Amino acid sequence: MIGIVLQKEFRQIFRNPAILRLLLVMPVMQLIIIPFAADYEIKHINLAVNDLDHSAYSQRLIQKMTAGNYFTLVDASQRYEDALDKVEDSQADIILSIPAGFEKNLIKDNKATLQLSSDAVNGQKAGLASIYAANIINAFNREVREEWVQMPRHSVMPVINTISTLRYNPHSNYKLFMVPGILALLVTMVGALMSSLNIVSEKEKGTIEQINVTPLKKHQFLIGKLLPFWILGLVSMTLGFIVSYVVFGIWPIGSFFTIYGYAMIYLFTVLGVGLLLSTFVDTQQQATLFSFFIMMMFVLLGGLYTPVESMPLWAQKLSWFVPTSHFIQVIRSIVIKGSSFIDLKMEFIIMTGFAFVINTLAVLNYRKRA
Repeated sequence: MIGIVLQKEFRQIFRNPAILRLLLVMPVMQLIIIPFAADYEIKHINLAVNDLDHSAYSQRLIQKMTAGNYFTLVDASQRYEDALDKVEDSQADIILSIPAGFEKNLIKDNKATLQLSSDAVNGQKAGLASIYAANIINAFNREVREEWVQMPRHSVMPVINTISTLRYNPHSNYKLFMVPGILALLVTMVGALMSSLNIVSEKEKGTIEQINVTPLKKHQFLIGKLLPFWILGLVSMTLGFIVSYVVFGIWPIGSFFTIYGYAMIYLFTVLGVGLLLSTFVDTQQQATLFSFFIMMMFVLLGGLYTPVESMPLWAQKLSWFVPTSHFIQVIRSIVIKGSSFIDLKMEFIIMTGFAFVINTLAVLNYRKRA
């Protein structure tokens, strides 16, 4: 009986080109576009300078600020109010104010004061711009101090050197962090949304009543309904890995067998979410709205864009009950760090528990009525 339902479902899926586009084409397009758009590295920050010193050191500092790709000089005003007008008109993101006597105070008193003013409408951009500027100013300060200090050729003073090493992502490639998380989210969309829409569409068409009066058992009907999307979810994930390698050059360090083992368990979880949702709604429009709310929770609490560790304590505890947060952690650990099953055995236990509990609730809540 399950084979008959599977045959019917696959025929129904392949007869509808829109379903195939949603399952295969759209996830691939999103996987290509989102990593380029969701990039937290900020460059080309518009810089306005209010230089009242006009000294060699002030000009040298300005040149150092604009030497890289982070700051672009857009205004050099004599009045701070003029530079502030640029910020208010969204033409400048940060103002560097160099007071009169900057070089004189630096040489005479070994200290000087600068002022940084950032446009904090976009708080994240303002924070990063201020950090970039402060690092450049500190580097300029070190250069000046090194020029002034006359050390003997054979110095007996202790010297501490620090060498930083970035493990697992040595080039700080943001796409290496984002692509596995986005891939996990796309699998979630395929499982939760499409499975709920498929079952609810049977209600709208009235065919669910015809199925209910057949000798088909409840578990046979549900398995036959969900198994095609479980298979298509794995196919979608495979296409995602192909796109990740071709477009971004990302290849998992860990084992594919481990990735797909966790993906199989996770897909049972999200399919259970879709099944549970379908028991509460009667139309595809309702299923879409509820799925949108669920997906927003998965995105915001899953750790895709914001690390779970940086969330408030209550959000960290809430994210523990979001299956996506565990799968994103698993797939990132395997792809980036090469983690094995032993390293992630606790996540396996948690995800298996989610799959069992959610599917049990969905099956118990589903009622076959004659």
